[in-house]
Amino acid sequence: MNRYGYSLMCEAKGPRQLVDEARRAEEAGFDFVTISDHFHPWLYSQRHSGYAWSILGALAQATTEIDLVTMVTCPTVRYHPAIVAQKAATMALLSEGRFVLGLGAGERLNEHVTGMPWPPVDVRLERLAEAIEIIQVLHAGGYVTYRGEYFDVEDARVFDLPDEPVPMFAAAAGPRAARVAGQGGVGLCNTEPRADVVRAYIDAGGAAVDTWAQIGLAWAPSEAEGLAQALEGAKFMVPGWKVMSELPNPINFEAATRHVRADDLAPMMPAGPSPAPHLQGIDRYHQAGYHHLSVMYPGHDLAGFFQFWADELRPSLNAGRADTEPRSRPLTSVPGR
Repeated sequence: MNRYGYSLMCEAKGPRQLVDEARRAEEAGFDFVTISDHFHPWLYSQRHSGYAWSILGALAQATTEIDLVTMVTCPTVRYHPAIVAQKAATMALLSEGRFVLGLGAGERLNEHVTGMPWPPVDVRLERLAEAIEIIQVLHAGGYVTYRGEYFDVEDARVFDLPDEPVPMFAAAAGPRAARVAGQGGVGLCNTEPRADVVRAYIDAGGAAVDTWAQIGLAWAPSEAEGLAQALEGAKFMVPGWKVMSELPNPINFEAATRHVRADDLAPMMPAGPSPAPHLQGIDRYHQAGYHHLSVMYPGHDLAGFFQFWADELRPSLNAGRADTEPRSRPLTSVPGR
């Protein structure tokens, strides 16, 4: 069964606004919300970087049914994996089992702030694999002493644990990282509809149903307006992951995306008022093997987008159809309509 979430962007919105967006996403019928974990915004112009884990605690109290997901947190530089294990367990308890821990190898943008040298990608993946193992062992209960190549844990125990282990997944931009997720016994996450990444994950022992992804949907009154708003809020995506993981500062991202045009976002982000291109974009991810899909909206009319989701997209996705007739019923619980 496919499930759909809404992406809360810590680098693009203030903490109180993100809590409000999560409430409205729950009202609009999303199954989960994801939250990014940034120390810096991607772009200097975004001017936000609230602490995701404080916001998650607020979300646990502000919502009642929607799942809460990190997409993603890096457990290897800013945070020691033992600390991630503790706060993930706490979030599972506060949310009464609605928390999913998404992990990743990190971006230099956020992790260099501790002063630690930024390691090459092979070392980052080795560190991630070790961190996953540490979190799993601590979540199993009891005292843990762990001597790893990158991390040590000394006589540690997480006392407040949920009854069931916290579900986890790991981000993978390519097959090598996908194998880390599969071998580690956790789910897979990607930001592109790449079937080869899913295949590598499954071949390494991953569960085909535990696949997560994120897609941008630039809904707006016109395709041109949608792409213009996407350019403003999401142009950092255009250079690709090899650039996104390496640049150290929002100013660098501003420079690297200075010549990006709105049309450059068209291949990666459906835009405009018609449901068809958005549904087709979502279907590309499902065809590639991703079952949990989080929607990132880079535009300005959040109430309108949530109305579009509730009236146009979600009913078609539930019915498995590629298009839908317009509906007139307003989503009265969403303010601003």
